[in-house]
Amino acid sequence: MQFANHPDYQAKHQIKIKKYKGETDVSPFGAFREKDKVILSVSVPARCGAYAFTLEYTSMTAGGTDNDRSEIQSRPFIIDHFGGREDTYLCLLPTEEEALYFYQIKYRDEQGVQYVINPLTGTTTFQLTVYAKDYRPPSFLKGGLIYHIFVDRFYRSGRCVPKAYAKMASSPSDTPEFPDKPGDPLANDLFFGGDLYGIIEKLDYLESLGVTCLYLSPIFEARSNHKYDTGCYGHVDSMFGGDEALQALIDEADKREIKIILDGVFNHTGDDSLYFNKYGHYNSVGAYQSKDSPYYDWYTFSNYPTEYHSWWGIDILPTTNKNSASFQDYIYGEKGVVAHYIEKGIAGWRLDVADELPDAFLSKLTARAKMTNPDCMIIGEVWEDASNKIAYSQRRQYFRGHELDSVTNYPWRNAIIAFVKDGDGTAFARRVLNQYANYPKCISDNLMNLLGTHDTERILTVLGGKEAGNASNHELANRCMTPDEREKGIQLLKLAFTLCATLPGVPCIYYGDEAGLEGYHDPFNRRFFPWGNENEELLSFYRTLGRLRKEQDAFKEGLLEFLLAEKQHIVYQRDNIVIAINQGETPFCFHAEHQYKNLINNKLESICLAPRQAGIYKKAGIYKKIADQ
Repeated sequence: MQFANHPDYQAKHQIKIKKYKGETDVSPFGAFREKDKVILSVSVPARCGAYAFTLEYTSMTAGGTDNDRSEIQSRPFIIDHFGGREDTYLCLLPTEEEALYFYQIKYRDEQGVQYVINPLTGTTTFQLTVYAKDYRPPSFLKGGLIYHIFVDRFYRSGRCVPKAYAKMASSPSDTPEFPDKPGDPLANDLFFGGDLYGIIEKLDYLESLGVTCLYLSPIFEARSNHKYDTGCYGHVDSMFGGDEALQALIDEADKREIKIILDGVFNHTGDDSLYFNKYGHYNSVGAYQSKDSPYYDWYTFSNYPTEYHSWWGIDILPTTNKNSASFQDYIYGEKGVVAHYIEKGIAGWRLDVADELPDAFLSKLTARAKMTNPDCMIIGEVWEDASNKIAYSQRRQYFRGHELDSVTNYPWRNAIIAFVKDGDGTAFARRVLNQYANYPKCISDNLMNLLGTHDTERILTVLGGKEAGNASNHELANRCMTPDEREKGIQLLKLAFTLCATLPGVPCIYYGDEAGLEGYHDPFNRRFFPWGNENEELLSFYRTLGRLRKEQDAFKEGLLEFLLAEKQHIVYQRDNIVIAINQGETPFCFHAEHQYKNLINNKLESICLAPRQAGIYKKAGIYKKIADQ
């Protein structure tokens, strides 16, 4: 990757920057472990008049806010090679301690004027993430495929009895209940009857997709159909089959080498819960009922008992006090919720709204999980670049090695959608590589790459349908894609899922996306799975990519290198696998004189793609892997 010289030479010359760990070129990307010896190399075209290269940097150690950066420190570059076509300067990067560093490279011209090298990202500052030397994340996700199930809407076994208050949909094709406008109160008490036994019955289907891990929306006892209003962490909801169904699912999935990850909603509970008990439905003394309740300090009241802190002001979701010792012990104590379900056999936790869980809470929760099972995976719901995330005025430290093994990769989702819809390959590569530079490689290999979730519009609708605009919920409930829109959406979804499945990380399929489900925002993105009406074209495509991920080791931890990124065309490689995307309306060829093995049809051919087509190819020869940072 190259970076422009100062304006006088911008049109003719390039300054090249590389990082070396030992003799290994990791240019220019990758975070590093503390105490790693990492050398920054700057190559300058001879006689361009640049000299006196200096590294200036600031650091932020654990727990600091964005205003707590260290004073600016500097290190001079030394001349390694002088003469010929290029002059080379070297400087040792600061990796002495676990921290987040921001640095610039400055130099002077023949007139003594100082310049700052401008990275391709358009900024003048590089980021260097230095993480704990002893951090070793789990590896079971690498090369696999995650399937995200909203349990009530997947498959109904018929074995579970509805609760007395529950309203049951008359048909799987019914539209979920919706408020007049987003944000209005909704009981969420319409159920479609999906349960854990139903998932067991569909494990063969999931295995045919190449699924290696199931991520389940919350399954604990709660009043709503979505279960984000936890009533009791100690039990699986009876409408999902109860504790017995979870154990049966873990055991049956294990026979197919499929892991289970649960949704941990620890930032808030339901007001109708064992702990808050606003309506007296539980045989307990809840925090709402008495200040003498054992759960009273789990919550924060401003005017007891009617006014209390709640998630985004939604009073049915009172937020928990993460500083409460008894709450901490209940969640991640030796006999707490986290350890209890890991001991039952789950492989990890996806932590809801991780931004709202303090660093100390996250690190202790993760420590308990790893103590219970060192291979337990902790994934945080984070919507931005998690390496430098600022939440509530504090720079988070998710990737220092003590908190998260992975995050929900929304930045790449946004980049994929933007490219597939608008066709700016240069912007796509810049956005992807900027994050790739900031993340430890071991975390990039575990990223939860997603195109849709229960919080987003269906990806098929995003890519092919009309934008929601100012349409009312009543309009959106009945709006369907036209045949032409679906055809376009399916074409673009194939491109999008190719990117999602072949970039570093692990693709996560939101249930039904592979079957062609469409829908706008919640609750229209939570329709029942269309069993018997799947789009076979899409389904076949998803199965093919699931198979390739299992067959090709490059998708486990292969390095990412872009070979071409321009307008409608992207070509990149992961070790010996080349992925090409033609988003444009005309045919596209790349290295047409060479032949590769097309992994989709197993034919030897050149990389030539029809409009709106993706290809996955295998290069001949042996490719040296760079060791995990």
